[in-house]
Amino acid sequence: MKILVINPNTTHAMTQAIKNAAQAAAGPGTEVLAVQPTFGPASIECHYDEAIAAAGVAEQVRHAATLKPDAAVIACFGDPGLDAAREALDVPVLGIAEAAFHAASLVATGFSVVTTLTRTCRTAEHLLERYGFGRVCRGVHGTDIPVLALETGGDTVARRIEDAARAALARDRSGAIVLGCAGMAPLCARLSTRLGVPVIDGVAAAVALSEALVRMGLRTSKTGDYARPPQKAYSGWAAALGWPAGR
Repeated sequence: MKILVINPNTTHAMTQAIKNAAQAAAGPGTEVLAVQPTFGPASIECHYDEAIAAAGVAEQVRHAATLKPDAAVIACFGDPGLDAAREALDVPVLGIAEAAFHAASLVATGFSVVTTLTRTCRTAEHLLERYGFGRVCRGVHGTDIPVLALETGGDTVARRIEDAARAALARDRSGAIVLGCAGMAPLCARLSTRLGVPVIDGVAAAVALSEALVRMGLRTSKTGDYARPPQKAYSGWAAALGWPAGR
């Protein structure tokens, strides 16, 4: 089995860390291919970043046909470009936020999300409502740790995330923690041990669920709004991103 993991930002070190987390979660015989856009933000921390990153996801999905993946994962907690990727590909496509919410709801009656910047909490809340988990999530908590600091902050950053998660469990009376950034994936096992509750990393959840969907023989529906994008001309820098006939 081959799973394509798209990091929607352009930071190579984070792409590699995401790949390592995805491969660790994958079953025997599953190959993880990790890619990132050739343009876009170094990290995704606001609506503007996400809009540009979604185009970067489209670029990588456009190239995915040559890699022939069995499934694809979008490794950013905002799930940028998820619907577009599902339109473009036949294989299952999962966003890490949606996958994490599903996984958390199966192991606890209520969960809390601990994420990076407080300004992104509303983005997570919108996704919770869209995906139908608004009643299961008991709180979304920002740590005001920049995304790229997850790569360089070491134990200091890890302790801040742990403290935030511990406070969230007490305040929300939750039974599980969802980590609200792909860059937090390396902390998952450590936090689960120290907090004594399930800690869900969306990268691992999306990989595991992707494998399950592939084994079940399920693919993305091409009926209705997930039908292939219609052929049309794209102009300017996006000229190469139009979907060709026959794909």
